[in-house]
Amino acid sequence: MSTQNEVASPLVSARRSAGETTGSGGLVWLVYGLFFAWGGATSLNDILMPKLKGLFALNYAEAMLTPFAFFTAYFLFSIPAGMLVSKIGYVRGLVVGLAVMALGSLLFWPASLSGAYWPFLIALFVLATGITVLQVAANPLIATLGASATSSSRLTFAQAFNLLGTTVWPYLGAVLILDSVDTHEASMGNAIRRIYVGIGVALALIAATFWTRRHTLRTEVPDAIGLFESLRLLGQRRILLGAIALFAYVGAEVAIGSILVNYLEQPTTLGLDPQRAGKYLSLYWGGAMVGRFVGSWLLKHLNPGTLLASFAATAAGLVLISMVATGGVAGWSLIAVGLFNSIMFPTIFSLSLEGLGPHTPQGSGVLCMAIVGGALVPLVTGGLADATSAATALLVPIVCYAAVVLFGLFTRGARPVSA
Repeated sequence: MSTQNEVASPLVSARRSAGETTGSGGLVWLVYGLFFAWGGATSLNDILMPKLKGLFALNYAEAMLTPFAFFTAYFLFSIPAGMLVSKIGYVRGLVVGLAVMALGSLLFWPASLSGAYWPFLIALFVLATGITVLQVAANPLIATLGASATSSSRLTFAQAFNLLGTTVWPYLGAVLILDSVDTHEASMGNAIRRIYVGIGVALALIAATFWTRRHTLRTEVPDAIGLFESLRLLGQRRILLGAIALFAYVGAEVAIGSILVNYLEQPTTLGLDPQRAGKYLSLYWGGAMVGRFVGSWLLKHLNPGTLLASFAATAAGLVLISMVATGGVAGWSLIAVGLFNSIMFPTIFSLSLEGLGPHTPQGSGVLCMAIVGGALVPLVTGGLADATSAATALLVPIVCYAAVVLFGLFTRGARPVSA
């Protein structure tokens, strides 16, 4: 095998200037910390959703409006975010994303006082808009902060920090939200205000830190192109198939994460109380974190398309086992899916962007639109759960993983697209 293992190396084609300074090493770790922060903020949705479901007496489909509001922001703002990053650069793009995230976090204060469901959805939408800008800027940025030969490993390593956040934060959220709310439902507003206002303040401080480092990496701003020029990238087969695979993967991962707490509470699975079920959610994301650290090494030695297809097929098999089994087998096999979700996002992302050169930021924006799968697939899963059962609804993620398998097999032998 040749350089096919270095799946993200074309990300570096987003042009760098000769002005990159020795301080960029410190910037790498700041960006890793950023991956940790937004991963945690995203994963709190899976703790928040089951409590909103109980508080407002929602069915599964209505409760899935929580991830729907969150991930719809990716669809609406990914291309505008790519255009923004093209104009102001990666680091300033991170500052904008962090500021919008801080605003969204602070909106949970009035939402918790409203006594209604929809203000929470607005707050989640604004929070996700900020994360969308971070996604578009940070993924290609981390690839530029070092040698192109190790960009695949570096992006996967950064995504592992994202999953570290998704592992730690649900456990803390279960303690701070689920424990308090289960005893005194009225305390939910106080718990949410404390958590999300704290997050908002922390994000504002992180934004200020990045602002002070905005001249550390003087990455040359890529050529700006418009909305329709960005969408034309979907005419390239590799980008189109990558977007479909990313839609399917994010949809499956979010659908399982969103339903998992309620699923583990059922007597046909583990029969856990809400607090313990919420803490077990950390194992789902923790498995993905461990798998991503291991995957960072595997991607240096194995064909990325083959590895992606293998992991997706295994994930589909585990979901199928959970669907037909009961008791501990049903519960633990679904938790174990997280381990094989691990490499999917960074591998799909980097394989899709191969060969885009200066159009990489726009390609990143187009791909991030596909994260809307996290809005639509859970809605379908929730509707099927209401009509049948939560176990039967797992058929939807199985279909999604099948699409990822096909993309992995396609990229195993495909040539990169030319810019």
